[in-house]
Amino acid sequence: MVFNIKKAAGLSIQIGAASALVKGLNVAECPTATAAKAIGGNDYQICPDTDLQGTSAQQMKNCASTEDCVTLCSGTAGCEKAVYDKTKRICHIKQSTDGTLLEWVEDAQFDVIYVPKTYDVSKMGKWSDLVRLPIIPVAAYVVPEFPEPSRMLVFSSWGAANFGGASGYTQFADYNFKTGAISQRTVSNTHHDMFCPGISSLEDGRIIITGGSNAEKTSFYDPATNQFTEGPDMKIARGYQASTTLSNGNVFTIGGSYSGGRGGKNGEVFDPATNEWTLLKGADVQPMLTVDHEGIWREDNHAWLYGWKNGSVFQAGPSKAQHWYGTNGAGSVKAAAVRDDVDAMCGVNRPDYDDSAANKHAHITTIDEPDQPATVERVGDMAYARAFSNAVVLPDGTVLITGGQPTAHVFTDTDGVLTPELFNPETKTFAKMAPEAIARNYHSESLLLADGTVWSGGGGLCYVANPQASTKNCDRSVDHADGQIFSPPYLFNADGSAAARPEITGLPVSTAKVGDMFTLTMNRDAEPATSFVLVRMGSATHSINTDQRRVPLTKLPDDSGVLLPGYYYLFAVSASGTPSMAKTFRVTLK
Repeated sequence: MVFNIKKAAGLSIQIGAASALVKGLNVAECPTATAAKAIGGNDYQICPDTDLQGTSAQQMKNCASTEDCVTLCSGTAGCEKAVYDKTKRICHIKQSTDGTLLEWVEDAQFDVIYVPKTYDVSKMGKWSDLVRLPIIPVAAYVVPEFPEPSRMLVFSSWGAANFGGASGYTQFADYNFKTGAISQRTVSNTHHDMFCPGISSLEDGRIIITGGSNAEKTSFYDPATNQFTEGPDMKIARGYQASTTLSNGNVFTIGGSYSGGRGGKNGEVFDPATNEWTLLKGADVQPMLTVDHEGIWREDNHAWLYGWKNGSVFQAGPSKAQHWYGTNGAGSVKAAAVRDDVDAMCGVNRPDYDDSAANKHAHITTIDEPDQPATVERVGDMAYARAFSNAVVLPDGTVLITGGQPTAHVFTDTDGVLTPELFNPETKTFAKMAPEAIARNYHSESLLLADGTVWSGGGGLCYVANPQASTKNCDRSVDHADGQIFSPPYLFNADGSAAARPEITGLPVSTAKVGDMFTLTMNRDAEPATSFVLVRMGSATHSINTDQRRVPLTKLPDDSGVLLPGYYYLFAVSASGTPSMAKTFRVTLK
């Protein structure tokens, strides 16, 4: 049913009948067809039964109707968004400042009034509609499969939207980003609540998930069987630690005082060949601690770890002091550089884990040989200060920064930054991208997908002590069991049409060892490729993705510290930076 309402001269509004609503459900765009006539140069539209949650610049009481609110907005300088409260008869003029958090939700009490925004997709990219999931995706990883990946697994805790205590089981969702198919499963056979773990991918494609709420546990996911198996307990129980794959195929982890006791969380290493953990007494956690007003349970969390040559690990943060960790023998630690004058806990930028102002700082750290000093370059600032944001390296070498908030407040959407930024390593500058629909703050994550797009999802989760505890005090408005997919500017021509891609038609080998040469077949009728690149498939949680790595190719590097063993995307890239659809490629040690 469609009906017309006529009010003042020059104003006509068409409102489509609403379908069944779910109060508080986020939407990326108006779910019903609406239109309004242009007023004062602006083409206002109305979205019935929805609200824009966020700061109101003005509140105009005794407003008789939605149409009157349109008129009030049109008469207010700079007003491009307003919300009419049909119950209280208030017209809310919304702030239109760039980056202001305004989340669109379904709510029959309100009507949203807005001027539709258009973005140059060739410069700012484009977001998909929301992908709704049965759980909050606090952690995620891409499932390796040949000839190209199609699935991502995400998980929360024992609850789809709740966590707390060591339950012994975890809620997972399986999202096929090619077909859109989504399913849910409970993983209990490994007796492991995997909330707040370390995640790394092994040479054989298995994903190793360590610690978390069941702080001593190790679980393996095998993509060949789509099943989980139980691994050996770590020597030190940990939660909120990080881990990284090493040049020899082992896995190193350090820190993690969120669970399993506090302090003394020195490094240890897992050897897949022996299926054993070994404590490295010389890999002392103390040098890499931040200084946090909440103490040690926050100071050794989420280390920025990068596996490098000869079994070494470069620790780039979150402490302002950077270090080399050695994993041979009893382990070692050596100072490498000082990155900044402040720590940067949990993702990109802030000194303390919670209740701390973020900053806009950005740095490039260059490393060469293990145990040698690193070089740190401070580059231009981001446009926005961000706590709890995520970063993804793209096939063309740029880096997409999504989400975050100017002051860290765990489990909130407060002042969430919706506008992503794209860092160009050649110009060392950031460019603003098209805004997301949803704030992605604490417990959000992002991953590169095989078609060169980026998944961004999650945020929220409520602490309720244990599965039997009451959830009455949970703020569900900040729970985001969904995600969006971003198509970067390199996927579009200047006129907004899809850019032509190179096409890999044949890959004679799907597995090769470091130093090998290999050939591939390209479609001559497709866009020519001018370069090739391997990007390691990612795994992310709590703003950390130690698996991602971009390696430009002429041949495979002959050092497994540069080209860590495991599964990669293989992209062909055009002269304009447009990537092909990726093929799956596995790097082995032998």
